[in-house]
Amino acid sequence: MSELFEAVDALVASRSPLPPAKERKRLRVAHGLTLDEVAAALKVRRATVSGWESVKKPTEPRGPEREAYARLLNKLAELYPAPAVPKEPAVPAVPAMFTGAPAPAEARTLPTGQAPDAADMTAPENTQTPAPAPVAAAPAAAPRPARTTRPSSTSRRPGAKQAAPAATPASKTDPRFENGPLAVVDVEDGQVLAYCTGGLVLDVPAKSLPALVDWTLTEARLGQPRLSGPGKDADPLLVLTEAALERYGLPVALTDEERLAGRIPEGHKVIKQLTRAEWKLTKRGFGPWARIYRPAQGSERACVQLCIPSWHALDSRHWDTAGQWPPADLARVLGVYASRVMTPRGSTAVTGLELMTALHPPTRASEPDADGKRHSEHNPGSLGKDPVDPAPCEAPDGHPLLADLPRFHVRGPAEKLFEEAYDWARPMTDAECTRRHLVGIDVNMAFAAGANGLNVGLGAPTHVKAPAFDPKLPGSWLVDLSHVDLSRVKVGKDTWADLDPGLLPSPFTPTGEHPEGPAWYATPTVAYAVELGYEVRPIEAYVRYENGRYLDGWYHRLRDAYLATMADLGVHADMEPADFLAAMEGYKERDPELAIVVSAIKATVKGGLGKLRERPRGEGWRPGEPWRALSRPTWRPDIRAAVISRTRINLHRKIVKHAAFTGQYPVAILSDCVVYAANGPSPLDFLPYREGKPLPGGFKLGINPGLVKHEGTQSVLWGEEVRERFNAPELNLARYIKDGTVTDVDNGE
Repeated sequence: MSELFEAVDALVASRSPLPPAKERKRLRVAHGLTLDEVAAALKVRRATVSGWESVKKPTEPRGPEREAYARLLNKLAELYPAPAVPKEPAVPAVPAMFTGAPAPAEARTLPTGQAPDAADMTAPENTQTPAPAPVAAAPAAAPRPARTTRPSSTSRRPGAKQAAPAATPASKTDPRFENGPLAVVDVEDGQVLAYCTGGLVLDVPAKSLPALVDWTLTEARLGQPRLSGPGKDADPLLVLTEAALERYGLPVALTDEERLAGRIPEGHKVIKQLTRAEWKLTKRGFGPWARIYRPAQGSERACVQLCIPSWHALDSRHWDTAGQWPPADLARVLGVYASRVMTPRGSTAVTGLELMTALHPPTRASEPDADGKRHSEHNPGSLGKDPVDPAPCEAPDGHPLLADLPRFHVRGPAEKLFEEAYDWARPMTDAECTRRHLVGIDVNMAFAAGANGLNVGLGAPTHVKAPAFDPKLPGSWLVDLSHVDLSRVKVGKDTWADLDPGLLPSPFTPTGEHPEGPAWYATPTVAYAVELGYEVRPIEAYVRYENGRYLDGWYHRLRDAYLATMADLGVHADMEPADFLAAMEGYKERDPELAIVVSAIKATVKGGLGKLRERPRGEGWRPGEPWRALSRPTWRPDIRAAVISRTRINLHRKIVKHAAFTGQYPVAILSDCVVYAANGPSPLDFLPYREGKPLPGGFKLGINPGLVKHEGTQSVLWGEEVRERFNAPELNLARYIKDGTVTDVDNGE
């Protein structure tokens, strides 16, 4: 009998009532629980708990997990009861004769929804850059709009646009793209649906992939206006779920062979369908980011971009598990990114590079000639439409310019420009070992800040012998900086400081080692030697007389996107230091979807700069032969080197100012993370704030690019134990300061 009672109890528990998804999330956040903690307690995956809280299309737990989850929510509801909702005053009924005309019957059957008001954003105080431009508000994850009886196939329209957010003026909405930049295509109950931004859902009548492309270009009203006058409108983006792939005859996952090739075979039946319909694919074929197009007719483009998450289009390092999310949630994440950065064109790295071109197109329309016709001409301030060769010192190993070098020749500093981010560490002093904590601080958007206001070359380099150094002229300089002595440096107009050079990295090498003899440096590095009070005499140089601040618009766009998204997460640009540190604690849990957008924006910065020096990617390449990336005008290793040089110099300048004022020196530096020994666990325990004001020219807490945040804190004993365990007194602790996890793999053993 007891077994029967237990079976009945289990059956009842399997139908335990649960609150709505929004309330589930509220209760978890109110108790300070993370998705990982709940998943571990219930012995399910993190994505499973996230699906239970998805307000647009929540999944429901079953069996023993449902009983345990219901018990957890009931306990939390006792601790955190829902706030009372004030009753709204009664509104007198309006006679029918005074109401507006009803909407057409067809429009009433289409999806509708309500978008949230735009989040209030405060412009950052930054005297070096203009205030951020208005940025689209992040749409809330509202429940999916209800759909009633659909119109007949002969009268079906793509869908009705729901009300725009209050902060989005209707005059700024391009009617050609009124349904947003993209849609996630899914299949539900046999019906193909397109989930757009803002909660809009469109019925899709297309029965094949060619028909889907036609529908997208003729009826869907998807896309994004150009980012600059001479540019091009962004092509619509369709994200295909696994159900949509099955519906349109595509594989749900790629085979190992297809994954290595990056595409499905050219003889696939879907590609044959596209060919019969006179659609073309780019040279990369039909892969995770496929482009389907017809040759442009005049200024009219006919192109659709596909994104296929199950083919690993969305890198989990930057997009986490977004590719596995319900369509509405995925549409929200990609929609926010598209509205604030641009419609994704591929990986975040590809999009970062495409953003540069979108803001500075290579050509523009000329003034009318004698016959009143306009022609294509070079767009001033752009990189042009033709690639240029780098200087030999800027070319990476294997470049065609170096084909005459002996096969196993290793170029030294006097032959090769080597501007990279810091990877430096030193043993701790006796005084530092008496302190209790190692505190890491991280520079926000460090490489974006390094690009801000930077003068870079736009054209080909010019070789000059024994030039006079010009800090305003971008280029690569062969100069001996071994005479620069860090024991005495200039830290102000007429102010010199005495420092301990044994506790400082050299600003001229990524390893922090002092240079020996002549070496190639980018302009910002040589300019810093002059700033420190030392004379420089270049031996030769490759300079670029055609130059400009090519990356300014790119920086502003990404900065504004970053600040707006962080503001949506409760971290604003005008916070006091203590409030800022508190706001940064657990900010990702406030809205995991927007936290992924932040991650993608950061990856867009680093990846875009990395693409400026893209190396061969297989393709049967051999040293001395050209590779595909060299055909792009945006393959510019000199621009990448200049940005990294300036970023490293910016960091060293702050370190020197901090050391001169406080006598404190870094223990380790990795890229944009700096570790100091301190008596307390907070950055405020060693950063010299006076009456809430930071050291001029030093580190400042804040969310703006170039300011710093708390990266992590570990004990000094932890640091000494780790170095002793691996017998590495100079192990870079900045690599592990965030969570303290160190493994043999991490140490490269």
